[in-house]
Amino acid sequence: MERFAVPTRFAFCYHPDAQQTTKDLVDEIIQFLYHAGVKNIFNAPLYDAELIRKVEEGDFDVLVAVGGDGTMLRAGHLSAPVGLPILGINTGGFGFLTEVKDGEWHEAFENLFAGAYRIEKRMMLQVEHWRNDQLLGSWSALNEVVVTRGWDVRPIQLEATVDGFIVGNFIADGLIVSTATGSTAYALAAGGPIMPPDLPHILIIPVAPHLSVDRAIILSQGASVKVTASTRQQAVFSVDGQHPIEIAPQDHIQAYPGKNMVSFIRFKDPGYFYHNLMIYMERNPSIGKALS
Repeated sequence: MERFAVPTRFAFCYHPDAQQTTKDLVDEIIQFLYHAGVKNIFNAPLYDAELIRKVEEGDFDVLVAVGGDGTMLRAGHLSAPVGLPILGINTGGFGFLTEVKDGEWHEAFENLFAGAYRIEKRMMLQVEHWRNDQLLGSWSALNEVVVTRGWDVRPIQLEATVDGFIVGNFIADGLIVSTATGSTAYALAAGGPIMPPDLPHILIIPVAPHLSVDRAIILSQGASVKVTASTRQQAVFSVDGQHPIEIAPQDHIQAYPGKNMVSFIRFKDPGYFYHNLMIYMERNPSIGKALS
């Protein structure tokens, strides 16, 4: 394994509503680092203003995210613009984005201090909301953008184009435009294929299509997707599970590979992804778990 520089400046983050056991684990790891001679450590929940400012100013070498995949997702949004790598420690149910379990962190930090790790980069989407020629908003997505029906329990009509060419008209509950990372999230639940996480490709998959194309489409590298809602029913879109935003008829959502990438610190070879996947396919670890 390639040897990397040993980090000396650490930021710890966790979900603002994390259980006390997660916060206690953070405190335990921080005490371990202090005893190991690490002096520069910052600890705060996600969305903390000072944490955001320090990350943006480049004050850290590593962002340690303690929690579940949701915490890792939010940490990715925070760290990607400045290229700050994330070390994820899983205390949640699923661990598609994390590699280190909460009982394995000692070994992980020993490897980190030995420089025995690798950096795994994940593509992000740039998502834009357009109305005619007016840009209404722009977001980054690590998992996906979903265009879906609103309150009305009726399918909506959606048109998808790739690089200006129509690839499908859908009558469906919605359409998912996903990264390879997102292929194990909502896209997987909708019956989509599982993609190796470092692939720089976009996946399109309809949700509950009615007499429409019901197959997922994996696009060429660098492709751009436009989804137009041409329906009288209420339609909304959501980026990485954030609060949905209503879209008007003929609005369109543009998604294309973003300039930022999320960097994850990994200690195992790339086959860890398939090992974890097989475990999660055999049992659902989120059953009975609280939010992390």
